[in-house]
Amino acid sequence: MQNKMRKLLLTLCLTAALPVGTLLAANEPASLDADTVEYDMKSGLAIATGDVLMKQGNAKVTGAKATYNSKTQEGTVEGNVIAVRDDLRVTCDKVVSDGQGHMSATGNVHGVQGQKTFTGEHVDYYPNQNKYVKIPTGGTITDGGDTFTADYMEGWLDDEHYIGKGNVHVNSPSRKMEAGGDHADYVGKEQGRVIMTGNAWAIQENNTMKSNKLTLYLDPNGRAKVK
Repeated sequence: MQNKMRKLLLTLCLTAALPVGTLLAANEPASLDADTVEYDMKSGLAIATGDVLMKQGNAKVTGAKATYNSKTQEGTVEGNVIAVRDDLRVTCDKVVSDGQGHMSATGNVHGVQGQKTFTGEHVDYYPNQNKYVKIPTGGTITDGGDTFTADYMEGWLDDEHYIGKGNVHVNSPSRKMEAGGDHADYVGKEQGRVIMTGNAWAIQENNTMKSNKLTLYLDPNGRAKVK
């Protein structure tokens, strides 16, 4: 009975604003399973260890250990973390949240949402801001068949808008196009385009172009033209 009570208290705390508070569904019944659970009402610290599984609505998170502090609203899940909600799936070594709609994932981060993916050693994710992702130490974003890599990246998955800085490389096999430069601003929706600046270059069907600034207009029918 004591262990069940601890699990109940810990469930209430963890699902309030857990590291996956950005992923768990609010206002739905929640459940927590773990090998051991502890909750200190004085400090507000809750800890679950060993095969942690949290469920709420259609969302679930697994890991080796989860913590949450009800006073600071800071939480973590670590150890082979897998978080799933709707069409979003994130795997990483550790995820941290401040409980304010912000998830910071570190260590072999790989996220999939529909036809879009993001990878890196450190990814900040803000689902309430058009699914904004920031990859400050470099990584990759894919959108459909297009791949976008850079030393620093940020983007809004809902808007198909991505910005890269440092060793930027864009590859679009469907358009038979590759491009690179120091900085890139990519917009895929509607009249898509990529603006490459700083040592910019582009290759399409064996044609090579170089400039300090290149603007590539992306045709949704699978073509591209450079200006």
